[in-house]
Amino acid sequence: MVTEQVQTHKSRRSRDLTRYLVGIAGVVLLNILAANFFFRLDLTEDKRYTISPVTKQLLQELPEPVYVEVYLEGDFPAGFKRLQQSVRETLDEFRIYAGGNVQYEFIDPNAITDEKERVAFFQQLAEKGIQPTNLRATEGGKQVERLVFPGARVMYKGKETSVTLLKGNLAASADERLNQSVEGVEYELATAIRKMAFPGSRTIGYISGHGELEMQQVTDLLGSLQEFYRVARGELPEIPSLQGLDLIIVAKPEAAFTEADKYKIDQFIMNGGKAVFFVDALNANMDSVGAGGMFAMPYNLNLDDLLFRYGVRLNPTMVMDLNSGFVPMVTGYAGERPQTEMINWRFYPLLNNFAKHPITRNIDAVYSRFIGTIDTVKADGIRKTPLLYTSTYSRVMQAPVPLTLEEARMEVKPEQYQAGQQPVGYLLEGAFTSLFKNRRAPQGAENTQVKETGVPTKIAVFSDGDLVRNDVNPRTGQAYELGFDRYNNVKFANKELAMNTIHYLLDSEGLINVRSKEIQLRPLDKVRVKEERTYWQLLNLVAPIVLLALFGVTRYYLRKRRYERF
Repeated sequence: MVTEQVQTHKSRRSRDLTRYLVGIAGVVLLNILAANFFFRLDLTEDKRYTISPVTKQLLQELPEPVYVEVYLEGDFPAGFKRLQQSVRETLDEFRIYAGGNVQYEFIDPNAITDEKERVAFFQQLAEKGIQPTNLRATEGGKQVERLVFPGARVMYKGKETSVTLLKGNLAASADERLNQSVEGVEYELATAIRKMAFPGSRTIGYISGHGELEMQQVTDLLGSLQEFYRVARGELPEIPSLQGLDLIIVAKPEAAFTEADKYKIDQFIMNGGKAVFFVDALNANMDSVGAGGMFAMPYNLNLDDLLFRYGVRLNPTMVMDLNSGFVPMVTGYAGERPQTEMINWRFYPLLNNFAKHPITRNIDAVYSRFIGTIDTVKADGIRKTPLLYTSTYSRVMQAPVPLTLEEARMEVKPEQYQAGQQPVGYLLEGAFTSLFKNRRAPQGAENTQVKETGVPTKIAVFSDGDLVRNDVNPRTGQAYELGFDRYNNVKFANKELAMNTIHYLLDSEGLINVRSKEIQLRPLDKVRVKEERTYWQLLNLVAPIVLLALFGVTRYYLRKRRYERF
């Protein structure tokens, strides 16, 4: 009997020792595999922690370290905490995929104790493009207010750029805008890194020669593009061809294109070139309106047949919209001094209805001036995507359109603004058919061999040439930022729309698609939270202790039973 017990005891010792050694071997093997085969699992439904393949490739190809300073440190309300945590988690992922070539630090600007130093630091951040936000929130029934800087600086090899982390549409609720900002964290940071570490090799041509916007009026757009691409400028009538360019911009032409000019554009597109057209169908300008009024008449640009062949038609119309911008207007006099007020000018629609597309996803309102409508026409093999619309309360005026400042003073008749949402921008994708199919090349063309069917490419058409025009300070001659309304001190998303469009046309499979990332917003029921707060606090506090006690008692009972039997 004793011998059997001894043998049983030895057998158990051998089995336990074997299990122990196998466990150690398994842990060692697992560590070896983990060191040599990197992987991460994202078990969330919307894949919020998954970095896109294009971003991973960008990070893996970083030749030298990138340093990121984030100014979202401090005690924030829950919404900003979520944005802060999202930025931290994204940078952690960046650091892993970059092999340590991404280093970051969170800084609290409000932690500077010396008031003069703190104010100087605030001013320095503002000069670098990181604007403060006055944050108001309710915490525990109390109103909390603090100044925060929702931005970051990205530094690489002595260069630096600023990133705005709080973005989204201002018309959305605070929670929705923060969620939109969280969705855009990866794109904003990855784009900044790309801009610093990987200067683009693509070339953009700004076309002139037909009364297009002058250089001073597109200074901000072209300057922003130069951070990513090479930018060239030339007068189309004097250029033999557009060969060597990857994309062309046509911004608010006022004079007619010759057949030779259209042929150059057409053959450029047939060979895979991309193009963005910002074109007015009617001739209207605020200077003439202020001088006593005018009639907006159609331009003779000789572009209708070209755009028609590609799938769109610019209508000789002008949109009035109840959702519109403001202009200064003299409303009276105090003695000899004119009294100026900001008056709603319905010919300046604010565009805040967008397609669910990487170009327009989560952007703020776009400021337009004297914008028209666009129709689509049949074009085989071309996919047409409307990008932005006017508001539901719009009115379409047919040419000739009377323009006078007196219209702003007239009483609004809502029944006249029932035209609904009007598309004012289209993306066209596919293999286009040449306008010169079954025709001879026009006189003066360098290449007379007409390419009648093109390779797949992309075009964007917007029915407002002023979408990309920045205002100019009349006193200093300095250009304002594109989209900045100097009268109301408000910044609109015109530059973001233009930049996103060009990024998509030149690299539709690249970083721009990261903007499609969508994170579901699952807000808590605030009424239930308030009513059941004590219950859930007690549950979270007591339940773990009770479960731990039950586990200990159960384990003690099972061990006692086992060894008592032995």
